[in-house]
Amino acid sequence: MYIMAFESSCDETSAAVVEYKDGKFTVKSNIVASQIETHRLYGGVVPEIASRAHTEAISKISYEALAEAEISPRDVGLIAVTANPGLIGALLVGVNFAKALAAAWSIPLVGVDHIKGHIAACYLDADGNVPKPPYVALATSGGHTAIYKAESYTVMRPIGTTRDDAIGESFDKIGRIIGIPYPAGAGFDALSREGFIEATGDSEEFYSKYRRSAAFGEFNLPSPALRDGSLDFSFSGLKTAAINLLHRYEQNGEELPRARFAARYTYEAVEAVAQKIDEALRRNPGCDLAVAGGVAANSHLRKRLSELTASHGVKLFIPPIKLCADNAAMIAAQGYYDFVSGKRADSSLNASALDSEC
Repeated sequence: MYIMAFESSCDETSAAVVEYKDGKFTVKSNIVASQIETHRLYGGVVPEIASRAHTEAISKISYEALAEAEISPRDVGLIAVTANPGLIGALLVGVNFAKALAAAWSIPLVGVDHIKGHIAACYLDADGNVPKPPYVALATSGGHTAIYKAESYTVMRPIGTTRDDAIGESFDKIGRIIGIPYPAGAGFDALSREGFIEATGDSEEFYSKYRRSAAFGEFNLPSPALRDGSLDFSFSGLKTAAINLLHRYEQNGEELPRARFAARYTYEAVEAVAQKIDEALRRNPGCDLAVAGGVAANSHLRKRLSELTASHGVKLFIPPIKLCADNAAMIAAQGYYDFVSGKRADSSLNASALDSEC
């Protein structure tokens, strides 16, 4: 089966063709029209601009996706589209375009949850090295930092979440203050690496040595891991403490050691996630871990969770970096499982900015 999928939940318009055959997914095309350079001018996503850009791009990239996959509309067996959550205007572009195609081509349609889609990116390994339910999943996308128990390919039970800011949001907000262009993820990752190496003098095992370094005590930042027995996070406290610290440097006329600050900030954010994932794996013995979403590209988080899952004797599944960001191939993968579970959509399908019940 060929699945054609669309993703337009935020600032990237994507169309993809994915083949499901013999129990494996093969990405035939995955076209992404990014708006990052446009939104970088404003330090973040402007919803109205995003919606207009989706409208301008979606038809063009659909033709490109079909051409690259070397198929025609009559070969497509299913259309999948992100229906929620996200920016409502942006979502409506993709949903209405997908509905029109499904009606014109007489092809079944499914609406897909964006967060499930990110997790489904872990199913796109060409060699079939994929997580199998039940497993624990960490989603780090947009305003989400959440832990799920994947009871099946379509049922994700929330077991932990952020109560305010998400980890990616906190990186973007603090990154903007210290001069890292939006989106701050890659820049924060690289700057933190400089800080870790500067603090430890080790260019390889710097993360494990960092807490014992003298530089660790240079900044006082709180952990976002809530100490209430839950698997929940609160990144707003870390963000606020960091902003107050940055203001003190500015008011005192002192130069901020940016790399060492970024290292400490990253360490607290990553360790908070590791602490909660550690507990989630303890509560779900034998479950593997799948990690997805934009922050899954963070090299320090990837390494830390790799060590953690090894200590539990379970597998870690993380998509390649190009599939961590928003893309339609991941929506195709989740769309397939939604379809075979009996899910269908018709012309009444509507977009929603809110999370669904996973």
